[in-house]
Amino acid sequence: MNYAIPAAEYLERIAKFQARIKAAGLDACLVHGTESDFANVRYLTEYWPTFEQAGVFVPAEGKAVLLIGPESLKYAQGRSMIPEIAQMLNYRESAEPDYPGIPLATYADVVKQSMGSRKLKKLGLVGTAVMTKPTLDAVAAQLPGVQVTAADEVFRPLRWVKSENELNCHRKAFKVAEKAVTAILNEMKPGMTEFQVIGIAQREIYANGGEYEGHSLYCFGGDRTSNGISRPTSAKLRKNEIIQLNIGARVGGYSSSIGLPVWFGKLPKKQLDLVQFALRAHKYTIELIKAGADAAGIAKAYTQWGIDQGWGDYMLYGPVHGLGIMETESPWIETTSKYKLQPNMTYQIDTFFTGDGYGLRWERGCVVKEGGCELFSKKFMNIVDL
Repeated sequence: MNYAIPAAEYLERIAKFQARIKAAGLDACLVHGTESDFANVRYLTEYWPTFEQAGVFVPAEGKAVLLIGPESLKYAQGRSMIPEIAQMLNYRESAEPDYPGIPLATYADVVKQSMGSRKLKKLGLVGTAVMTKPTLDAVAAQLPGVQVTAADEVFRPLRWVKSENELNCHRKAFKVAEKAVTAILNEMKPGMTEFQVIGIAQREIYANGGEYEGHSLYCFGGDRTSNGISRPTSAKLRKNEIIQLNIGARVGGYSSSIGLPVWFGKLPKKQLDLVQFALRAHKYTIELIKAGADAAGIAKAYTQWGIDQGWGDYMLYGPVHGLGIMETESPWIETTSKYKLQPNMTYQIDTFFTGDGYGLRWERGCVVKEGGCELFSKKFMNIVDL
């Protein structure tokens, strides 16, 4: 099986986006992406910037144009699924070289390339959370008189429901992650550094068909397990404390992550009790996910269940977040959510609890189905005492 999105599907995505742009009363949208937060741009074009930033100008009527920095033309021509490309100064790398001698486009040039003689009056911005000041300044200076508005919600729902091609990429990514976790559990030992454990995961990801890590890989112990977000260090693994693993691979653009707590020796009773409760909470959450379920209702049921079990003070946030090109993306399942789950929406079941100087996370992905959900990985759902 070819774990990639076919060119025709990218064109379908652009056509669907154009229909939403028109329905929103906009003439076009400017989509932004960076090397680390590239999902919107890659979703529309397959292009993933490196060093530089990138954008996609998508008109309600006309041709979508990939916007890149001055150095990436050959790379973009070989990767982009849309042929129209424009090099622009505001997408250059952060060292900000001048690039004398390279002809560069302005947004006015892009509008003409994309829309021809049609007028641009209302422009929506997508990716506003990562859009840079040079880009915003260039839009204001080069498109005077154009009304600009945030349009993230015009675009985001396109990425919620996955095609079979997308699901197959996710399934493969989780298989790769499973191999990486298995290798870690077979090879890790006290005295190894957290970096060495991550090296095992990276070896297995690339050896088994992953194109990249799905996210910053987690291996850390002690107090840092109480962090909602963290990174590995050169610290050595020790006995008698929780060690948190979160390992994800990327295949065909799509991410995975498998999270579990492990340890060597014996945990203090309070910590072991929390590990066991969190696993029950993880499995309880799986039971709540199905097509037609109210997202806020899932979060409220989970929260109340945790309180009733006596662990409410250890909860940090909602139990589920979106999964796609990014390991964490819209939509979340929170008590404030206002939507119902649809078939083929994909999520990470992210069960995180934090105590006094320790914490843990059980995590895996799923796809929503009628009457329940399909887990992308059924492994590592038991207590792992090494």
